[in-house]
Amino acid sequence: MMRNRIILEAPAKINLTLDVIGKRDDGYHELETVMHQINLFDRIALEIWDQGIELATSSSEIPVGEDNLAYKAALAILKKCGPGAGIKIFIEKNIPIGAGLAGGSTDAAAVLAGINYLYGSRFSCQDLLELAAAVGSDVPFCLPEHYTEHYSGVLMSPGATAIARGRGEILEPLPAKTIPFILLVKPGFQLSTAQIYAEFGLQAVNQSPDTRSFLQAWYNNDIISIATYMGNVLESVSIRKKPEIGIVKARMKEQGAINALMSGSGPSVFGIFPDEATARQAFTEFKQDYREVYLVSSYGRGD
Repeated sequence: MMRNRIILEAPAKINLTLDVIGKRDDGYHELETVMHQINLFDRIALEIWDQGIELATSSSEIPVGEDNLAYKAALAILKKCGPGAGIKIFIEKNIPIGAGLAGGSTDAAAVLAGINYLYGSRFSCQDLLELAAAVGSDVPFCLPEHYTEHYSGVLMSPGATAIARGRGEILEPLPAKTIPFILLVKPGFQLSTAQIYAEFGLQAVNQSPDTRSFLQAWYNNDIISIATYMGNVLESVSIRKKPEIGIVKARMKEQGAINALMSGSGPSVFGIFPDEATARQAFTEFKQDYREVYLVSSYGRGD
């Protein structure tokens, strides 16, 4: 049934590993990172509009014009839809902003998938992935292979885990696994991804993630080893700039996390906990000092 309005869930991601292999000729860094979607998500409402793009959001902190990745994504796909195509977008913002959680990228991916759905699924998965890569490096990962309409007018994806290479656009999907107890803390500041990469140097990295061992643990569904082999080389920059990130990591481990890691370029820190009781106790402790604290698990609302 054709619709003129749809709502999509746009889940955040965490980087379970992040390694920088080197610098590319195009100025980007060559990455190898395992990304995993969690059940902290924005809601994106889309409605066919007479012409052009109208974007609004529940947050006053994000732009509503072409500086917004969701707007850029809409512009890119509507150009391909032809004259007269338009969309009205509302973003209910739940993912912390500037947090290393792909909040802007996942909104953009949802907009691409949603507009394609509303306009009769004119474009293939490959078409959408090419558009996504042009919008931003994390957008292809956030773009699900399929959405399912679980109840009237709401689309959900099965969630995703993948190892991403290149600048993040070369994706190798990994088997679906559930990490049940993840505590996420976003300190009260933001970090510029571009600045963190600009200041990154391989010589400052003490230890790179053992991606091979991590993948073996992932395939074995071994949560202890998954947590143990997590690693992120960008911590060498971000913790130097903002030592509080390292303090949050250490505090999480003191409170029972198997391991804790910064996501992306930061500043968010997540910890994997062995059981719900320990995770909830840590949540309570962190809520005394931080506003943005979340107890989450792997995203799988579409299963």
